[in-house]
Amino acid sequence: MKFSQYDPGEFYDELYEKTGQPRPGSALLLRKFASLPEGELRKRQQAAERVILNMGMTFGVYGSNDGHEQIFPFDIVPRIVEATDWGLIESGLRQRMRALNLFIDDVYHNQKILKDGVVPTELVYSGKGFLQACMGLNPPRGIWCHIAGIDLVRISDGHYYVLEDNMRCPSGVAYVLEARQVMKRTFPELFDAYRVRPVDGYPSQLLDTLRYLSDLPDPTVVILTPGIYNSAYYEHSLLAQKMGVELVEANDLVVVDGSVHMRTTKGLQRVDVIYRRVNDDYLDPLTFRRDSVLGVPGLMESYKKGRVALVNAPGTGVSDDKAIYAYVPKIIKYYLAEEPILRNVPTYVCSDEGDRAYVLEHLEQLVVKATNEAGGYGMMIGPHASKQEREDCAHRILADPRNYIAQPTLALSRVPTLVEDHLEGRHVDLRPYVLYGQDIYVLPGGMTRVALRKGSLVVNSSQGGGNKDTWVLS
Repeated sequence: MKFSQYDPGEFYDELYEKTGQPRPGSALLLRKFASLPEGELRKRQQAAERVILNMGMTFGVYGSNDGHEQIFPFDIVPRIVEATDWGLIESGLRQRMRALNLFIDDVYHNQKILKDGVVPTELVYSGKGFLQACMGLNPPRGIWCHIAGIDLVRISDGHYYVLEDNMRCPSGVAYVLEARQVMKRTFPELFDAYRVRPVDGYPSQLLDTLRYLSDLPDPTVVILTPGIYNSAYYEHSLLAQKMGVELVEANDLVVVDGSVHMRTTKGLQRVDVIYRRVNDDYLDPLTFRRDSVLGVPGLMESYKKGRVALVNAPGTGVSDDKAIYAYVPKIIKYYLAEEPILRNVPTYVCSDEGDRAYVLEHLEQLVVKATNEAGGYGMMIGPHASKQEREDCAHRILADPRNYIAQPTLALSRVPTLVEDHLEGRHVDLRPYVLYGQDIYVLPGGMTRVALRKGSLVVNSSQGGGNKDTWVLS
């Protein structure tokens, strides 16, 4: 395999400075790959795929016609993050997590930030993530969002930018843990040579975060899943197994005398902390959607009385609305009196008249996103869209401006990716995972999502993206 012929192109490349010149942190890796016999890298890629198949590492695509579960696409060339870059990311994510938690608490209590005009009141109240039922709530330890997955991108200037804050039920950490196991089996010699920071401590860190929310010395913790048909069920079961806690569905739980109990073969057992992977709307049919069969009747009343802790707290979605995202730099300055460590991508909020006019005039240059969609759905990439698609997008914006934001089309960084028998650059983003318990912990690395289709900027697994192992060097 001719590594000297790999062309980084005009994009920022995570492993190469220019053709034939690896970045300092990746030189050893690329030397190792270059020393392998012809066809060996391809063989190891296939071996890795067999391991993934045997692990049952799958994800679901809603509305797919070709069967529900798919094996998670994985690429064997890792992404490498230097220690200095990681230090900046880590401090930026801690800062963001603190500020957003203060924002959520303020929105549901004093609303000082709204009264001071820093964030438009109407924008908050009209968001789907704002829940009237959470007004005045006091979550245990005063923490609303305990688990976040914050999406970062690196662009041609070499800087990392925050693309999105996922503060509700962020998924994907199972693929981080499993990708590392796959790489250790496939290239054990590289882990001896490199000092890669480990990720396998995440389940115990997560369990510590969950247990911190109870005053009991040995609280009962469970993971509440919507069930086997949920796209992230593989992750729910993996985390439950690694933490040694029960994985439950709604009909396994019941509220008795104001406390939540789990049905067991020995009778009812009280539950103290619930890591819920069920969306707010479906959590409790007595408080939210009456038709929900995924929730537990009376759960919110028990939570309000402090009889059970919920992770993340209901109502955290107010902070990860894509329109609120545009105000996060101001939110950081307002609560922490600090400059943001990590930059935001410039964002046009279509509910603002001036922003909307600009967006409608420049649709061919912009990426338009629906404020409450995830997984790459509801997105229009201007430079790649047809005239008809742009016109349809304009009609949608005019019909419901609150539901749309727009951002410049970013030249996402690339990582060499194995395509048949050679390497080609593919665009990536990075989702680090942040836990907020007694302290704020950032998992070293996170999920590098890769757009496996040539030229594509969409990295979501539901849109044909895959996964790479992320090596943070110590």
